[in-house]
Amino acid sequence: MSARAELIEDRGETAIDGEFFRSREFLDAEGATHTLRIEGEMKGEPLLLVAPVVVREIGAGPERDAVSPYSYPGIVPATESVAGKPGREARPAPSPYSAAEAFGEVASLALDPATVDFSATGLVSLFIRHRLGPPVLAGSTPRNPVQIADPALPAKSRPSDRRQVRRNLEAGYELLLVPGPETTPEQRAGFLDVYEQTMRRTEAAPHYFFGAAYFDRILAAERTWLALAHAPDGALAAASIAVVSDGFLHYYLSGSADSHLSDSPMKNVVARLVEHAAEIELPLNLGGGIVPGDALEEFKRGFANRSLHWHSSEIVCDRERYAELSGGRDVGGYFPAYRAP
Repeated sequence: MSARAELIEDRGETAIDGEFFRSREFLDAEGATHTLRIEGEMKGEPLLLVAPVVVREIGAGPERDAVSPYSYPGIVPATESVAGKPGREARPAPSPYSAAEAFGEVASLALDPATVDFSATGLVSLFIRHRLGPPVLAGSTPRNPVQIADPALPAKSRPSDRRQVRRNLEAGYELLLVPGPETTPEQRAGFLDVYEQTMRRTEAAPHYFFGAAYFDRILAAERTWLALAHAPDGALAAASIAVVSDGFLHYYLSGSADSHLSDSPMKNVVARLVEHAAEIELPLNLGGGIVPGDALEEFKRGFANRSLHWHSSEIVCDRERYAELSGGRDVGGYFPAYRAP
């Protein structure tokens, strides 16, 4: 083994570095319980990685596993002070554009999880959602492609989308882009309403109904925004939360009112966020679909000029116990197998 992993019961505090998906506000909203810390060496150089995780009991316990919070928190390089050792100033982890420089050639220097001793964590398995950009763990799994509107490349949009955006503006739709910490309770309540309408309309799983406290927490973070599209009658027709993390502006969560779907007001929201991404000189991550090629992905593709895959790592920390809990079931690609429906 070239590295050793441990869990720090600190609500993810050790992994906080100034990026949204590793911020105190986001980790509190997601219920992060621990930081995973991996220390060792690679190619003769010291290696130190940290990741916020949610540790969960398996059934009635005492076995436990861990999973990254939602979206793109990743596992990132850290200074010694970030990893819980005093005496040095912390610095943010590199963006996806500098990660390759930080690790040299990613293909040859990404850490192989098989070389990490996870025994001290007591975990049966570990699921890591990586940041966008080069994963720092070898053998990661490419997931659905995400659509990117990159201001460094020629802009792209469909004529039909441009016409719809223009028609809405001519009809009296108004757009607001409000920094998260400056949003009012009424604006956040309006977002929650249209978001939950969308979740009900799409028959989303219960865990996607985050609740008011979740949005209050994340919109308190710096470099977050609430984009609001109001219909001519003043009603909120569509809204989206956007956040900056790891070199991207992320179109994070959004919703449209049932009563205004025919006007496609979300196109105006996305068009405004594309503009905002250009203003702050960051690519906009629009995300992907529920499954590749579905209607949601096709909608986002209309505003995108490139795409990326996001990656995850599925790590079995205790192979013997994992096999016992899984009982030899064939669950396709579901991980961990013992949690398959």
